[in-house]
Amino acid sequence: MTSTATTTATTLQNVSIPSQVKPASTKGYTVSKSGADTLSFGNANPHQIPKFDDPYKEREWILEHMAGVFRVFGRRGFTEGSAGHISVRDPVDPTTFWINPLGIHFSLLKASDMVRVDEEGNLVGGNTSAPINAAGFAIHSALHKARPDINAACHTHSKYGKAYSTFGKPLEMINQDACIIYNNQAVYDDFGGVAIEKEEGEAIAKAAGESNRCIILQNHGLLTAGRTVDEAGYLFTLMETSCEVQLLADAAAAGGKEKKIIPAPEAAYTASVEGDSDKLYLDFQNDLSYEIAMDDSFMTFTKAN
Repeated sequence: MTSTATTTATTLQNVSIPSQVKPASTKGYTVSKSGADTLSFGNANPHQIPKFDDPYKEREWILEHMAGVFRVFGRRGFTEGSAGHISVRDPVDPTTFWINPLGIHFSLLKASDMVRVDEEGNLVGGNTSAPINAAGFAIHSALHKARPDINAACHTHSKYGKAYSTFGKPLEMINQDACIIYNNQAVYDDFGGVAIEKEEGEAIAKAAGESNRCIILQNHGLLTAGRTVDEAGYLFTLMETSCEVQLLADAAAAGGKEKKIIPAPEAAYTASVEGDSDKLYLDFQNDLSYEIAMDDSFMTFTKAN
């Protein structure tokens, strides 16, 4: 079941990013620094990515945040049968990664449910009595191999992501939030069926390119990646909402309304302020703190101490 079709990637390049070292808008606004500190005013950023001396403690923290992303996805209705998976690179053995077990609803997943798998697909840690999604392994294993700069990836068959993916086009810069992914998205436009084949996973990873963290899988859905699972999770919720807004705007445009596209300098300026990994980590903490307040059962390591 291998595919011989040519894989292509389409990156949003309608206009180039301004050449200045510090992106500047047409109003002359410049960015002297990026990230969460830019948005935190009056006091320090309350949610900074922690640093660990003990990789085993880091593993526990990562798995709890991974489960937290699933809880957010479950609450937002991103489930579709057995489809959907999140992976995180293991800090103890980075040649392996963690992924969710097959057949458990996102809203029920706990940190202790996750499965650690190696590059060959062997279940080597965690909940090894559970199966994993074959398509999830094909996609995530290829992505982790191809992109050492990312530690986590999210993919589900969310409603608006699936709908917008049928067009095989990048999202347009039609609002401030969409600008967060300016010049940071790609389209995989060579759908090859259910991605259980190694070659299909590799083709998707290739389409992501060397730096894009947001990928639209044509006729399939959305895939996001990040330095942390929190970042990847927030980018997914952002893309899903952006797909919904894009579809609404396109429908209005079809009825005669004129869309206004944000110019490149403003889009680049906004992305520089809002698109940093630290800022995206901060953004996700709002949803995560809500899940913890509602039901913290997914934080199995913290609750055990």
